[in-house]
Amino acid sequence: MTTQHTALKRGLTARHIRFMALGSAIGTGLFYGSAEAIKMAGPAVLLVYLIGGAAVYMVMRALGEMAVHNPVSGSFGEYASTWLGPLAGFVLGWTYAFEMIIVCLADVTAFGIYMGFWFPDVPRWIWVLSIIFFIGALNLCSVKVFGETEFWLSLLKVGAIVAMILAGFGILLFGFGSASVDGAASVSNLWTHGGFMPNGVGGMVASLAVVMFAFGGIEIIGVTAGEAKEPQKVIPRAINAVPLRILLFYVLTLFVLMSLYPWQQIGNEGSPFVQIFDHLGIGSAATVLNIVVISAAISAINSDIFGAGRMMYGLAIQGQAPKGFAQLSANGVPWMTVVVMGAALLCGVVLNYLIPENVFLLIASIATFATVWVWLMILLTQIAMRRSMTTEQAAELKFPVPFWPVAPVVATAFMLFVFGVLGWFPDTQAALIVGAIWIVLLVIAYYVWVRPRQDSTQLESHRS
Repeated sequence: MTTQHTALKRGLTARHIRFMALGSAIGTGLFYGSAEAIKMAGPAVLLVYLIGGAAVYMVMRALGEMAVHNPVSGSFGEYASTWLGPLAGFVLGWTYAFEMIIVCLADVTAFGIYMGFWFPDVPRWIWVLSIIFFIGALNLCSVKVFGETEFWLSLLKVGAIVAMILAGFGILLFGFGSASVDGAASVSNLWTHGGFMPNGVGGMVASLAVVMFAFGGIEIIGVTAGEAKEPQKVIPRAINAVPLRILLFYVLTLFVLMSLYPWQQIGNEGSPFVQIFDHLGIGSAATVLNIVVISAAISAINSDIFGAGRMMYGLAIQGQAPKGFAQLSANGVPWMTVVVMGAALLCGVVLNYLIPENVFLLIASIATFATVWVWLMILLTQIAMRRSMTTEQAAELKFPVPFWPVAPVVATAFMLFVFGVLGWFPDTQAALIVGAIWIVLLVIAYYVWVRPRQDSTQLESHRS
């Protein structure tokens, strides 16, 4: 068992891990989803991103405490099995894999749409198929090749966002580009169109589901623990740096956007990003944006296949997934999980034709349910681990959660509140129902297939 654990090669540096988390969390949520959140909350969406970001940071610190204490592949799935019991680990691990597959389905579809901008005559399924094979092949390479590719893809995306923020400030401070449709670009746009909170607290609460979806994927830092060089140094650095950077990107980008345009106009002409480039008078705005969103989609699919694959590998090690998922290639990569993810995405190619677009909105909210469930379980696992420790053991932790026990408890309550939000609004109620059915099916699967196998294994080991 230990040999399989160590067989994963530690080829990921701090630079790789930092950009993998950025790549996973900065994607369609920022490029397109932010417009939806603005429509619901108005300029007050900035506060929602700050509150959501603070809660997510606490999740990351809880995960960091456990990952530095015990850096293994499979990460939080294995921690949940240890501290909350095998059933919790099974449900958490498979829900994370499910989340990654759902997000990937949306992203491969988005890739097909983006390529259609340049090649309208080529059928979309050809692009979807080609990206699945390309990223599948990439994930079968050594983890260092994967990390390096992810670094450059994320760098392009982050560079575009920084350029956009700087361009926006240039327009605001020095009047570059043309004036906005309803008068001059000004920070006063944040409060002159119905006030800072035009839709009240209700609008802010309604935007929570979209905002939390935007942060989804950042927990991949924990999954990388089994392949990080010097995890006790690398993981704390990555966790402390990334949430703050993501928050800066989201909050600064939206601050600039809503200063340039009255909030009601954002997203009416496609992506908010196109509006900023148009404002600067850049004629090729749509082409520039297309390059950025294509790299964003590839980067997100890349990270998600990696995350789901490593989680399924961890589940297989614990006997909670088929044994084949633990087989490693010569490069030290769990190749079977990559093949399974590829097959799941090929089903997405078929679904692309059969399912209309409104079902993809449902898929996005199902992904939000899965994401918040994973975060809630991470927080509960950390609380259980800490409660099982003596004062001396807790004092020896290398990367302890700040403000223990208040902060983890408040973050846990916040995640439960997000579930309440999903259940309250009609648009997202279906996601909560699908999510609840998914959890129930996993519990049944555990008691029907996994538990009997584990019991018979234990019985054999007692006999021997």
